[in-house]
Amino acid sequence: MAAAVLLALDLWLKSWAAANLMGQPSRDLIPGFLGLTYTRNTGAAFGLLANFEWSRWLFTVVKIVLMGGLLWFYGRLPLEKRFWLIRVPIILIFAGGVGNLFDRIAFGYVRDMLAFLFINFPIFNLADVYVVAGAFLGAFVLLFVIKDLQECIPQK
Repeated sequence: MAAAVLLALDLWLKSWAAANLMGQPSRDLIPGFLGLTYTRNTGAAFGLLANFEWSRWLFTVVKIVLMGGLLWFYGRLPLEKRFWLIRVPIILIFAGGVGNLFDRIAFGYVRDMLAFLFINFPIFNLADVYVVAGAFLGAFVLLFVIKDLQECIPQK
């Protein structure tokens, strides 16, 4: 349910950005910090391999395999309350991955709209935020919270 809500929010923001920001000058969301500007990313993270047509299909296949692996792992986690710290990062990464996968399959590119104004950083989207936050949270949990890595590996 949480992944569905996050995914819906990401897709809504992407649709809104395409309808309201395309061809428009950048807008300040938080002056001096965060802005809105619409762009299409045909490559991987930060536009890597954007000029290679085969990269679209490669990224699509890799992302489908990764999302399937996350679903498999999530489904095998015990229902015990102590595993919620592992579930949250998986939900974030899954929602972000599916959001960008949807764009790549539906449009052939990923719709980006968020821009840091205080540094020269690639434009990104909400799905990217989910993936990065999930990865950092997951790493933090595995490094500092879970005392024994074996306890979070599904044994079913």
